[in-house]
Amino acid sequence: MAWVSSLWKFSRPHTIIGTSLSVLALYLISLATNNSNFSGLNLEPILIAWLVCLCGNVYIVGLNQLTDVEIDRINKPHLPLASGEFSLAQGRWIIGITGFFAIAVSALSGKWLFATVAISLLLGTVYSLPPIRLKQFPFLAAFCILSVRGIVVNLGLFLHFSRQFQVQEVITSNIWTLTLFILLFTIAIAIFKDVPDLEGDQKYNIATFTLILGKSTVFNISRSVITLCYLGMIGAGIFWLNSINAGFFVSYHLVLLALLWWRSREVDLEEKSAIASFYQFIWKLFFLEYLLFPLACFL
Repeated sequence: MAWVSSLWKFSRPHTIIGTSLSVLALYLISLATNNSNFSGLNLEPILIAWLVCLCGNVYIVGLNQLTDVEIDRINKPHLPLASGEFSLAQGRWIIGITGFFAIAVSALSGKWLFATVAISLLLGTVYSLPPIRLKQFPFLAAFCILSVRGIVVNLGLFLHFSRQFQVQEVITSNIWTLTLFILLFTIAIAIFKDVPDLEGDQKYNIATFTLILGKSTVFNISRSVITLCYLGMIGAGIFWLNSINAGFFVSYHLVLLALLWWRSREVDLEEKSAIASFYQFIWKLFFLEYLLFPLACFL
């Protein structure tokens, strides 16, 4: 059980939850878009895609930890490699097995799933691994994160599930809207994620937006980007999207926008725990979109 607990921490739970919800949401949106119903539903495609994406997720976050052990001993000492719960050899075995499984199974499951996994793992590798190590360049690091979360996963999985339903593989207005929202929202996550890690990044010369612009500026930019996301979705619900429940769609975005501003007022930027807590709150808003957007499509 101790090993399982360490593996759970190693997999970075908030990313696992985000990946799981994105797979489920895109499956449900594809289901609603293609006017399918739940009778005689085959769950095999979503289970395979889910397992493959989880393995790809563990590979990406695990590789990042393997290359950041010294930094994590300052910024995130609770992580298994930084705390010594896992050895470097164990970490390499875990990412090797999960990476191989993700590539092998996706290659047997369809071109769109394979493309989604292959591109994600490639970007995750160049993000962390020397000599390229894009994470040391703030703009390129943000590009990697938003490309995977915002574009590759949404478009690739939707096309994969559409193919499973044996319908024309065309990106719908719902998916373009969700993709644009996630793309912009991921920018906020990408630039805010390093705010709690200022000390370690500074010591090991990892250039981040926080070091360049300062905590307060990054905080305000992140909040403004998320605000823009919600205002854009409200406008889309009113003027553009006609295949969703507009009343529900607009209402829940108004509620989440109000919640964002209410929660952001309590953040003390001089308190690392408060910053980390707000970062997790941003991820919860991200999770909610993947839950509520498919519901608006079905309603």
